[in-house]
Amino acid sequence: MSKKTETAIFAGGCFWCMVKPFDQMPGIESVVSGYTGGHVANPTYEEVCSGKTGHTEAVKITFDPEIISYQQLVDIYWRQTDPTDAMGQFQDRGDSYRPIIFVNSPEQRKIAEASKKALEDSGKFDDPIVTKIEAAKPFYLAEDYHQDFYKKNPLRAEMEEMGGREQFKQAIWENK
Repeated sequence: MSKKTETAIFAGGCFWCMVKPFDQMPGIESVVSGYTGGHVANPTYEEVCSGKTGHTEAVKITFDPEIISYQQLVDIYWRQTDPTDAMGQFQDRGDSYRPIIFVNSPEQRKIAEASKKALEDSGKFDDPIVTKIEAAKPFYLAEDYHQDFYKKNPLRAEMEEMGGREQFKQAIWENK
């Protein structure tokens, strides 16, 4: 039995906070933290934080499309971010935390753009949806201590969530 997998790449602020929502879904093979969208090969965390590499923190998700669809992943993504904030996410400010859906096929682009349009049309947000949809670029794994952060450092991960993300998610999505 051959198993087909695909990948999805999402940037939505601190990658520590973006792993758990996807990691716990059926059909997810792996969720890794890394850097993408920049112009420096193999950047370090310090280089990305400097703002000089053009990268954003992101997660790369390997999934089985027969169990969970790309559309479902995009829906999960929207519920983790503030799509009206182009300058970061919650307490994480700056270019390396900007929200971007990185697509790696015309089909992914079509799904992401339709989903963004549906969100715009929903009236859920008063401000414009500013999350960008861009072609996938090279993805560089973050250092090992960033991988599975919510499992390795649960208290610190919980503290990060309390920086506004969890409250936002509850306020915006709890009735959906």
